[in-house]
Amino acid sequence: MINISTNEIVETIKMIRDEHLDIRTITMGISLLDCADEDANRACQKIYDKITRYAKDLVKTGEIISNRYGIPIINKRISVTPIALVAAASKTDNYVQFAKTLDRAAAETGVNFIGGYSALVYKGMSKSDEYLINSIPEALCSTNMVCSSVGVATTKAGINMDAVKRMGEVIRDTAELSANQGSLGCAKLVVFANPVEDNPFMAGAFHGVGEGDCVINVGISGPGVVKSALEQVKGCDFGVVAEVIKKTAFKITRMGQLVAQEASKMLNVPFGIVDLSLAPTPEVGDSVAYILEEMGLEKCGTHGTTAALALLNDAVKKGGVMASGYVGGLSGAFIPVSEDAGMIAAAECGALCLDKLEAMTCVCSVGLDMIAVPGDTPAATISGIIADEMAIGMINQKTTAVRVIPAVGKDVGDSVEFGGLLGSAPIMPVHKYSSDEFISRGGRIPAPIHSLRN
Repeated sequence: MINISTNEIVETIKMIRDEHLDIRTITMGISLLDCADEDANRACQKIYDKITRYAKDLVKTGEIISNRYGIPIINKRISVTPIALVAAASKTDNYVQFAKTLDRAAAETGVNFIGGYSALVYKGMSKSDEYLINSIPEALCSTNMVCSSVGVATTKAGINMDAVKRMGEVIRDTAELSANQGSLGCAKLVVFANPVEDNPFMAGAFHGVGEGDCVINVGISGPGVVKSALEQVKGCDFGVVAEVIKKTAFKITRMGQLVAQEASKMLNVPFGIVDLSLAPTPEVGDSVAYILEEMGLEKCGTHGTTAALALLNDAVKKGGVMASGYVGGLSGAFIPVSEDAGMIAAAECGALCLDKLEAMTCVCSVGLDMIAVPGDTPAATISGIIADEMAIGMINQKTTAVRVIPAVGKDVGDSVEFGGLLGSAPIMPVHKYSSDEFISRGGRIPAPIHSLRN
């Protein structure tokens, strides 16, 4: 157990009251491997029963901890074994029923989201993977809380370009099916390179096969806390800036570990990891972009932005690992455009473009996140965006992702409103020149030479 001093308690109260510090999510990971059954209806019943049995007290526990310590806990979520693995035993090609089962279980337990309607297809696709990927548009548009992710690349395997091509089409289909909601279905779908098995954040969370039967992971946030700390060192050199961020991340992580340990004890479920990710919200002051601007950039997206983000991401990780031996997930800085008031402002005034965001993903925690593009963007262009981002992840041995929303009926100059933590997004321009012939080649982009490290 960790010991918390009086000074740490006072500092934490100030961070919560004045600087938007919160626990973004308590996520319960549940293995569904033992729910596989050749009869799809029996499999779905096993899935529903197991999730509702394990997670029945998850929401209540989060509320008790929040009230006891005065720490806001924004979301309670569930992640499960990639459904393509579980459903493979069933003699059916109708995987939407699995998504609807997850949605019913999420509703019964009262959680905000459930992740794991997922497939991992780095080198190829099984029939089960194909069934799941083909079902994603209908699955996401006929459920409320289900989130989906597809891993299409790793540093070890290379990039499955057949899967990249297919996911461009799936994103377009999902956008069309949810057009009456601002193409909201795409906000629940992520394409990954090097996905991690213990990520507590949606929409990319799934419970990896290397995990135990059930585990508690906590994701914390706090961009406002970091910005406030940097306001005290205006004009100081970057060594000082990095040290301040490290110390702040240390304090935030200590709070997260306390919550994780309490939840673990109360639920009698093993504690997994604390994910220290600076996940912004649309609230003014709770923005990663504002942190970068506090370092001296007039507007996020101008020259120097990538360097500032690299410093931030590295210092956050260093501070986190000093505070806990179980830092995991993604842990760093997220740059979701629609969820960050500063990013939205930078995109609206033209300081931040898609190409600059792609460069920033080389040094941030994930990738191109919650970016709205014109509704008529071709599937091949979306696949090209995915391919570029997967290449960054593969070559740099890091997790990267794409969550892009072709907002049907919208064009550059418009915006799309999602509400809540998802915020609103200005429609960002994409390149007008075609990627179709490149994407149509298919096959696999081989793994880089530095993947051969055994």
